[in-house]
Amino acid sequence: MKITIDKNVVEVMPENPGETHDLETLWRIMVDCLNDNKRLSPIGEFIPGKNKLARFVIEGVAGGVTQRVEQTAAADATYYCATCNKYMKVAKGEGLPTCCGKVMENMD
Repeated sequence: MKITIDKNVVEVMPENPGETHDLETLWRIMVDCLNDNKRLSPIGEFIPGKNKLARFVIEGVAGGVTQRVEQTAAADATYYCATCNKYMKVAKGEGLPTCCGKVMENMD
């Protein structure tokens, strides 16, 4: 994909049929002619040379089911993802949640 930025306007131009399909899918998710359009918000970090991937969350679209590991919480606590800053409450005895490919960390 070719990305061009002109002040507050971002243009995305697909460079092959697969990217055209992906951009059309994204457009259909983001644009709602009857209600409010969705927003993309960055998550995690993008540092050239360190990361090749920039991640965004689509606000207003439900995410998938949180996966959990067999290890359980020792006490009621709040866990967070150091990559995307998502957080969630976990009750004592519940499996620890995963996010961005890692087990979430205890904030308490």
